[in-house]
Amino acid sequence: AGGGCSCLGSPLPSILPIFPMVTPFCFCLHCAHVCILYGKLRPFVYFPFSQGSLHQISTLFSVMNESGLTPDLVSYASVLECMGRVNADFKIIESCLKQMVTDGLQLENLFHKGALHKQERMMVLKAIQKVEPGFSPPPASSHKIAISPLLRDFYSKEKPASYPKLPLPLLELQKRFQQQLTLESAMTITIDSVEKTPVTKNSCQARNLLKDLKSQWRKALLKTFRETKAHMSTQHSQASLYPYLCLLKNRDYVDLMMQALFNLPPHGDSLIHFVMDLAMKVYNKNLIQMKMKPFVLDELNRKYMNYLHLLAKDTQLDSCLPREFWESLESEATISSDFFTQEKVWPDVVLVQLGTHLVEVLVQAIRMPNNLFSSQTEKRLIPVLYHVYSFLSVKQIGFIKPHPAFNQLVAEAACTKLTFDSSVMPMLCPPKPWTSPVFGAYVLHPTKLMRCLDGTVQHQQQLENCPQEHLHSVLDALNLLGNCAWKVNQPVLDLIISIFNAKGSKKLDVPPPMSEAPIPPSYQFSKDASSLEKSRLRREIAQCHKTTREMYSLRTDALYKLSIAHHLRDQIFWFPHNMDFRGRTYPCPPHFNHLGSDMTRAILLFAEGKPLGPSGLNWLKIHLINLTGLKKRESLKARLAYANEILEDILDSADNPLTGRKWWMDVDEPWQALACCMEIANAVRSPDPTAYVSHLPVHQDGSCNGLQHYAALGRDVIGAFSVNLMPCDVPQDVYSGVAQLVEEQRKRDAAKGSSIAQVLEGFISRKLVKQTVMTVVYGVTHYGGRLQIEKRLKELDDFPKEHVWEASIYLSQLVFTSLGEMFSGTREIQDWLTRSADCISKSGSSVQWVTPLGLPIIQPYHKTQKTIVSDSDFLTLSSGFWEKPNTLKQKNAFPPNFIHSLDSTHMMLTALYCHRKGLTFVSVHDCFWTHASTVDVMNEVCREQFVNLHSQPILQELSRYLVQKYCSKFQ
Repeated sequence: AGGGCSCLGSPLPSILPIFPMVTPFCFCLHCAHVCILYGKLRPFVYFPFSQGSLHQISTLFSVMNESGLTPDLVSYASVLECMGRVNADFKIIESCLKQMVTDGLQLENLFHKGALHKQERMMVLKAIQKVEPGFSPPPASSHKIAISPLLRDFYSKEKPASYPKLPLPLLELQKRFQQQLTLESAMTITIDSVEKTPVTKNSCQARNLLKDLKSQWRKALLKTFRETKAHMSTQHSQASLYPYLCLLKNRDYVDLMMQALFNLPPHGDSLIHFVMDLAMKVYNKNLIQMKMKPFVLDELNRKYMNYLHLLAKDTQLDSCLPREFWESLESEATISSDFFTQEKVWPDVVLVQLGTHLVEVLVQAIRMPNNLFSSQTEKRLIPVLYHVYSFLSVKQIGFIKPHPAFNQLVAEAACTKLTFDSSVMPMLCPPKPWTSPVFGAYVLHPTKLMRCLDGTVQHQQQLENCPQEHLHSVLDALNLLGNCAWKVNQPVLDLIISIFNAKGSKKLDVPPPMSEAPIPPSYQFSKDASSLEKSRLRREIAQCHKTTREMYSLRTDALYKLSIAHHLRDQIFWFPHNMDFRGRTYPCPPHFNHLGSDMTRAILLFAEGKPLGPSGLNWLKIHLINLTGLKKRESLKARLAYANEILEDILDSADNPLTGRKWWMDVDEPWQALACCMEIANAVRSPDPTAYVSHLPVHQDGSCNGLQHYAALGRDVIGAFSVNLMPCDVPQDVYSGVAQLVEEQRKRDAAKGSSIAQVLEGFISRKLVKQTVMTVVYGVTHYGGRLQIEKRLKELDDFPKEHVWEASIYLSQLVFTSLGEMFSGTREIQDWLTRSADCISKSGSSVQWVTPLGLPIIQPYHKTQKTIVSDSDFLTLSSGFWEKPNTLKQKNAFPPNFIHSLDSTHMMLTALYCHRKGLTFVSVHDCFWTHASTVDVMNEVCREQFVNLHSQPILQELSRYLVQKYCSKFQ
């Protein structure tokens, strides 16, 4: 133990003493050469154990509990394995087993969830059987099927099912896995930027200067980091932070700090965000190092290579789902795949202390000459980073900002490379299947199954405590979404990049470069300037700065998306998925994915193509008209007829997008429309359009989706008709329906002499009421609805401004009344949900429920308190998820969150049953995507599963759950 344990990423110098307040612990057992992990935290403090000191274990467990850390299954497995090896005394083992029961852990789970080699498993069993001779471990796997009645048919093995394969052979997929492994182990990737800037004499000088400064800064950072680390090792007060600075090589910390410096926006970032981001990079790097240990990596490699036999197109068809297949591999393995993923994120206080220390090293060490852009001969070094205060509403918060001279140098250098974390890139191989809340998605990079607010852990605790079979359907749906292979639409990408580098286009939503940003006026007043003129000038300057920041954000966002797409232009790639606390699914890569803007979606194609078949070309044409937004009230037949009428414009757009008639530019979603025009042109010009292999995703969007769920829950026939839940020749438009009811009531009021009703004559429109109708499902109040209508009225040039206030009050009342008539059950359901949440939160609990698929959900809204976690006045941390629930947020959010959870349930059901039928399926919440040839089948499945979902007693089950959970103590 003197030089550190061989199973750790890097050894620590000698044995460190144990301090009572130190959070990370490890006890190195020299007899077994294994580590006991407490609280699932690293780094570790070492303490040598021997046969004579094993009796201290119970006492040490108590100390750990008092420190707020709980020994877990891995802790007890390691202890019992050691006891088996040294043939420990009966009483010592008995004491350990009793302590384990006290901590709420079960012996059986040691063998299911513990990471044990076969020999270790034998030693653990030897120790247990010394106290309990009749004990035997349970079978390695238990194939329980999901209990939800919605999926009994899906998981039934009575009907044979052969699931679709990926469009790549086994050897190619295995090669891609090795590429992904290399990418993630490096943690960062540097790619070419698509932004073309002319190379000038100034830019060359700036690049050379920046290169020299980077070299100097690396040396300065390394020197300062070593000095502060050496000083910290001698300070008793710094003992809890010091081990975290020993996890990686010194140069690794320098690399992470340099990366953070160049990722900082020109206008700076909040200090807490900057600090947490830097600390999490250290955490992730350490965890990846752990996973790169040979025995762990070899096991992962073996399992993944076998897993690819399920997916490859040249292997035998199988009826197993990805999760089921991986679980079968686990049951045969000697070590659990999630051995290291069991580790929890370090406590927020530790992350903030670590990040703050690294930021202070950055501020202290990184300096640059003050005369970079001046002719001054005197050289003086100035800090590159500064601490400043800023205000968010009335709150004062710390900011970290780069010096303007640094920003100017970086801008003039106009670097042609971009560096990203490997975890923000799409994967080059299929994601690991989600098999539990702690295992899935990226190969090495840790990923949460459920996204949550910083500092909240109740979501993860709920998932881990939930019976795993309840999560099977949710995990399977995420796996199916993540296994969809994608490729880049190169012709569309090249067009967008050309416009991006030609100063952008406001019409096509391509952001302009920063050279087009407004120049703020000089801050100079004449002697006789009035206070009004001074105030106007200040507002104008502030508006210029605000516009510049927005332009920078939009331009950078587009640059990242286009550069990643360009980097992947010849690749096939995948988007691993996870979900938010309501169960809504999202791709993990944040920049480039199919949830993006019109421009981003137009760049994406399915990697696998399918022949159009007899109806595919028609669906491509209907999809194009849907993207234009021109025929929303027309039937599918009418939309198809319109597409055939304008076929010449469609073909012209495909052939001459920038020089022809440019029909595609004047529609709602121009880039996706252009991509569809090109696909239609290729199809109609092919020898046989039915045989044309199409890769373009075709979308089917929900019709005011939240109101659809409310109408179904409340069995509102009129409301159901208005949101297309009833058979109809032409699509119904709920917004127009509400506007019509409002107009009819306005006429009646005007006839009775209402002055405001008379003023509003001719102004009632679909656009006026749309936002309020749309947001009713999200719990908008009368006050919020009035503000929305007020904003719309102000946009009408000819509406008398003196009547805006009165008219907005009047109209908001009419809109809510009209909705109440159409959706009579909706308001009752909303009111019941709101009142229930109000009672629950006032009793001191957060609102929880379980979706029809068995996913546990808890609302994360609490009254937080600001806690100073550093000596700096610049930095405070919001913490305290255990504080009282925020009653206002809990009750207002319950109705929309409940509907979102139902919407997600319907999407997952559709995904599973589409997969059962061999379809390619992805979703953007309530918008479902598939190939043109399979739209008919997807539509059928979508409707079947909506009926299937709402045939369940959803509200009755919710009521029963709430009563059981919150009213068991009361009559």
